[in-house]
Amino acid sequence: MPTAAPADLFAAAKEVLIPTYAPTVALVRGEGARVWDAEGREYLDFLAGIAVCNSGHCHPRIVEAIRRQAGQLMHTSNVFLVPGQVEAAERLTRLCFAQQCFFANSGAEAIEGAFKMARRYQWKNGHGGRTAFIAAHNSFHGRTFGAVTATGTPKYHEGFGPMLPQVRHAPFNDTAAFQAEIEKGDVAAVIVEPVQGEGGVRPATPEFLQGLRSTCDQAGALLIFDEVQCGLGRTGRDFAHQHFGVTPDIMTLAKALGGGFPVSAFVTTKTIAEVMTPGTHATTFGGNPLAMAAANAYLALLEEEQLSARAARTGEHLMNLLRRELGGLPLVKEIRGLGLMIGIELTQPSKPIVAACLERGFLCSSTADTVIRLVPPLIVDEGQCAEATAILKAVLSAPPA
Repeated sequence: MPTAAPADLFAAAKEVLIPTYAPTVALVRGEGARVWDAEGREYLDFLAGIAVCNSGHCHPRIVEAIRRQAGQLMHTSNVFLVPGQVEAAERLTRLCFAQQCFFANSGAEAIEGAFKMARRYQWKNGHGGRTAFIAAHNSFHGRTFGAVTATGTPKYHEGFGPMLPQVRHAPFNDTAAFQAEIEKGDVAAVIVEPVQGEGGVRPATPEFLQGLRSTCDQAGALLIFDEVQCGLGRTGRDFAHQHFGVTPDIMTLAKALGGGFPVSAFVTTKTIAEVMTPGTHATTFGGNPLAMAAANAYLALLEEEQLSARAARTGEHLMNLLRRELGGLPLVKEIRGLGLMIGIELTQPSKPIVAACLERGFLCSSTADTVIRLVPPLIVDEGQCAEATAILKAVLSAPPA
């Protein structure tokens, strides 16, 4: 099938793939901030696999790390120690509050592991009645049952109910509403994204996160930050919560962690991690040697190439450019974000605009119905920012009917 003509490829996909996606383009190659489709057409990529390819597509160091490891050992299972896990955990714990890490394969897996650990922590410490989780409206935490139940967006629940019990939601950035839920006394943990991604690229306020930290401490609830999309340099800091001066008890990571290769983690302190003894949680493929080679290569690049600082500088430049060129257009309601995680909220649905950008060779995405999401590789340059802005301006100035 890889050699089939594009039309034949899409016809074959329709026959053999469960139809949970509706792609219109087949991408076959990438380099830096650009990708090419099966017909050879080039695109400027400001989606980066949905905030995954932070160091750009096919960064030579990540490619070489995977190639080298693939020739040595790809899988053993966690019955045996994987040296790359130790190295990756040491790198992560140097960058943040965490002292210990567990590696998995996807963001949803990391969320599920964090939930299990939070409940076990409460049970182990004599608070077995603390079993509930509080999450935000318009949040997104994944597609597995626990993660999608925590996801505070009803469209992701449709047809899959009933959702799991013991999960409640409150408005994002509403400290009083969260406080009222937490003070009911049955909460194992609160989970929020420091910057909501699928919810429309909405940063938390410092007051909101600080209030959550204080209320969780008073109630004995744990605070989980979901940094699957906003972590690892995306917002201009290594982790988004570092903008706000608030430290969580548990943090989930994925997307960018493998530089394009599937790998995730949940990380925490030793005090919390010690409740997870052998047999309490496991994964067959999580933390495999190949994934760890990719993760270590990306984490090395994050530090050595100062990707977080680069995202801060380029993000500020892009934000100023977008606000100057697009801010006065009738369709544009607001431009917001942190670093290179930017949302352009429109006065109409954003999907037609995103589709028109695709036709012009520019990749971005629609989120929260009316928002254009820009999450380019962190290595994007000012010329590419100008190119992206020009395409967006042309499309938004003469939107498709």
